Amino acid sequence: MGTIVTAPIAFRAATAADVPALVELVTSAYRGEASRAGWTTEADILDGNRIVPEVLLEDIARPRSRILLAERDGGIVACAHVEARGDAGYFGMFAVRPALQGAGLGRAVLAEAERVARAEWGLPRMRMTVIDLREELIAWYERRGYRRTGETLPFPATDPRFGLPKRNDLRFAVLEKEL
Repeated sequence: MGTIVTAPIAFRAATAADVPALVELVTSAYRGEASRAGWTTEADILDGNRIVPEVLLEDIARPRSRILLAERDGGIVACAHVEARGDAGYFGMFAVRPALQGAGLGRAVLAEAERVARAEWGLPRMRMTVIDLREELIAWYERRGYRRTGETLPFPATDPRFGLPKRNDLRFAVLEKEL
């Protein structure tokens, strides 16, 4: 039996031409039956959109905002949004193709986002928001050095661009890591 060789991951910034592929990737990781192939699904707590093209285009155009694409063999396998917000980076819209989850892609994308915030933008910390019911996901971030700040934020339950809650107790926990 031969050794399986995995092609390296290449990172680049998304452009407007990538928006349709990004909507498909992010939706596949979080919504509907396809998302159940991975462990990041929100299908039991949210319906509808996870992201819409208009938001992606705004994120791509804004200064000190980047949608990172992770590519392997010419295809997009993961993404995340990183931007400067005051004196911290903000990490969000993190998605890995469901069938590829658990193989280290997420760790690589998170590390690249942290590198951008620290090395390119000179920011001392990264922040993010995670639905507080997602204990397994929060634990994953905690294993990578993130800590709950104790702050919570309301879920935008009336904004269909980000999903339609199936329950009324959703809120975000704020996590932070010193870079």
